[in-house]
Amino acid sequence: MKIRSAFTMIELVFVIVIMGILGKFGVEFMFQAYNSFIFSKVNNTLQANSANALEFIASRLQYRIKDSVIARDNSSFDAINSIDTSKSYIGLEWVSTDIDGYRSDTTPNWSGIIDLNNTNADKDTLISPETNTTEISNLIKILSHDTNKTIDNAAIYFIGSNSDVNGYGWDGSTITDQSQVMHPIKAGASINILKPRVSDFSGVDVYEYYKLAWTANAIRIESENAANHTFKLEFYFDYQPWDGETFTDGKHFTIMENISTFQFTAIGSIMKIQICAKTTLLEKYSLCKEKTVF
Repeated sequence: MKIRSAFTMIELVFVIVIMGILGKFGVEFMFQAYNSFIFSKVNNTLQANSANALEFIASRLQYRIKDSVIARDNSSFDAINSIDTSKSYIGLEWVSTDIDGYRSDTTPNWSGIIDLNNTNADKDTLISPETNTTEISNLIKILSHDTNKTIDNAAIYFIGSNSDVNGYGWDGSTITDQSQVMHPIKAGASINILKPRVSDFSGVDVYEYYKLAWTANAIRIESENAANHTFKLEFYFDYQPWDGETFTDGKHFTIMENISTFQFTAIGSIMKIQICAKTTLLEKYSLCKEKTVF
């Protein structure tokens, strides 16, 4: 006769207690680990997306014509240094220097210099040594994704001239004379000749140094999900305010989604931009990053 031992009641109770403790704290541990994983993933994603969006915007703002920058609400605009804190701005716009053409591959497509002493220059002809209007047109076609866009859609800005934010065409009106800040141009008979596209330079101060621009840029915060109060940042390009165009005439793409706030300010020529992003995975969690642009 064999005697088999079994669990005593105390042992069973002890095992049940241990299993209960493990079950309770094990589930909580798994829950905490899962929450930590989600938080880490969301935080890293927001950090990376916000940093990329800020870097993209800053890299474009770096080559802005500084006096051209405006903040726009639904019905009006203000110079970036005259922001009205009572307004809710939804967009930032500026005229961008053609830095790609200025750098080019080997030599600049436009030199940024006007030969004021050239005997062939007059009120209807500007001579720009080492400038190649054909190459400028080719590059504009590539960058604008539009084979119809050329230097004849561009404009120049004289460095050292008086600058008024209203002289860039932000009000949607076409510039009809050369007395404004931006001077619409077209190609001349030779590749180094810039011709005025509207009227001529009679009575206008022509400076030795200039910058060429073929597009304005805009950053707009637009509704994405009204229920979750999230927005998206849109980048607009390939539109010419000096020809009466607005950002709606340009091309655009989304920089970042799930934006809760896009803010900007300026002190002199220095700008600061801030992006706050949120996620639907974690309630009431958002992340803000900012960048200074000189």
